[in-house]
Amino acid sequence: MSRGQSHVVGIVLLLGLAMLSLTTITAGVGVVVDDTAAGADATRVATALDDAFRPTALAGTRTVSVPFADGDLHTESRTVSVLDANGTAVYETHTNAVVFDAAGHGVTSLAGATLTRSGDWAQVRRGLPVTVGEDVLVVGVVRVRGDVAVSGNGGTGARLETTVAHERRALGPGDYRLAVETDHPEAFASYYAERNVTVTTRHSDAGRTTVELDFPPATHAYVVVHDVEVST
Repeated sequence: MSRGQSHVVGIVLLLGLAMLSLTTITAGVGVVVDDTAAGADATRVATALDDAFRPTALAGTRTVSVPFADGDLHTESRTVSVLDANGTAVYETHTNAVVFDAAGHGVTSLAGATLTRSGDWAQVRRGLPVTVGEDVLVVGVVRVRGDVAVSGNGGTGARLETTVAHERRALGPGDYRLAVETDHPEAFASYYAERNVTVTTRHSDAGRTTVELDFPPATHAYVVVHDVEVST
């Protein structure tokens, strides 16, 4: 091969490598942009779900906007129970967790708690609505009924209509635990360990995972059910 041909081949190879590098960089930038957008969507959704399912919401009907560009917002069935010292359920209900997923990021609103997720990692953003005082225990449970199924693809998210009612039930004196079915027991365990609450994780034969929060004995104990009917 002549020297002139060698120069031409060398230039072609350099151009090929440059194009390959540019393609790799462009693809990498696209992944970063998608990840950043999904993370921003998750933050906005978490704030909106905090508002939509806050335990202190006034009774009645209202509409909450849940903004996201891309992702999926849906409901999943979960069980919440209050157990006495013998492990017997003195109150048990089914609730719908409201779940948002987008490109490896996500948010879960469950029984009044809000969790944020990124990859395999999750953390509790807002805890379950439980109040522990001197000889008093108030276990709040946000019970969500109704189904949500919204997919966004360059859209503006969802609008949730919620109808809220509240009910208080006396449990009487005793030792009580709150059991919540969840896909992220490690997040609850970490959150409540920092607050000196004993957490036990149990796995059922059906493949479900439940966290149990153990509270100090109370002379006066109550369950306050925040009933939320949701629709889109």
